Amino acid sequence: MNQNHFDKLERMYLSANINNTIFDTTTAKIEKGTAEIGLTVDKKYFHALGAIHGSVYFKLLDDAAFFAVNSVVSDVFILTKSFDIHFKRPVSGGKLKAVGTVTSSSDYSFIGKSELLNEEGKVVAHGSGEFVKSKVKLTPEIGYQ
Repeated sequence: MNQNHFDKLERMYLSANINNTIFDTTTAKIEKGTAEIGLTVDKKYFHALGAIHGSVYFKLLDDAAFFAVNSVVSDVFILTKSFDIHFKRPVSGGKLKAVGTVTSSSDYSFIGKSELLNEEGKVVAHGSGEFVKSKVKLTPEIGYQ
């Protein structure tokens, strides 16, 4: 893999509609076998008790593990087959960073894990999942440019 692949994955991630509308403070840094996804917490992500909704935890954890896996696959888009999440503590402000890594791989299936950390470096959630290769080529038409 090379830096050009990682840069294209970052641009693809950041240009996705969900990341430039709803999650408009998202950041991404992708390297071989790892990805960091950042988000500044905003009240628009809160549930009724004033902390971020579980779907935000899931999105950040899945995205970090997903792009860690896609960093080692340069021809096709990866798909999340399954993902388990474990919540540790609520978050109601600050910046979050999800760090994903590839833990194992075969020809078509990969295991990725991720941790979600608050500004103090405390783990607020963690997760792991299985990812598989799709038949969709990485092309400019899907934002890989």
